[in-house]
Amino acid sequence: MREHDLEEVMEIESAIYTHPWTRGNFADSLRAGYECRVLRLGGGLLGYFVLMVAAGEAHLLNLSIGAAHRRTGQGSWLLGEAMALARKLGARSLFLEVRPSNRAAQALYTRFGFRRIAVRRGYYPAPAGREDALVLTLPLA
Repeated sequence: MREHDLEEVMEIESAIYTHPWTRGNFADSLRAGYECRVLRLGGGLLGYFVLMVAAGEAHLLNLSIGAAHRRTGQGSWLLGEAMALARKLGARSLFLEVRPSNRAAQALYTRFGFRRIAVRRGYYPAPAGREDALVLTLPLA
């Protein structure tokens, strides 16, 4: 992901989330040196992820696939790429948060072997207040 990708990233982000990341969130992630990747096919942006790696741990901050490309295996491919990158950078475990209402994402993470280790109460903004986050982890070693 580069600065010039952010317009397309924001198109997907705004279309699929009720409370999307801002352009500033992505720009800050790039400036901070997080591992930000995009998935393109035929020039079009299909999805992206933002991964933070430090002290032997990786945190998947955002993994998103455009609505038109869901259920095509692109999310699985992108998650596999994030996991491989985390391993390459020395992470022994990968963490992420997911909304309890996001059943499709939970199913994807479960297929890859993630397990729930905690709940963050009121973590996400939601149309009716706040929504919890399920904290998941996957050993990478």
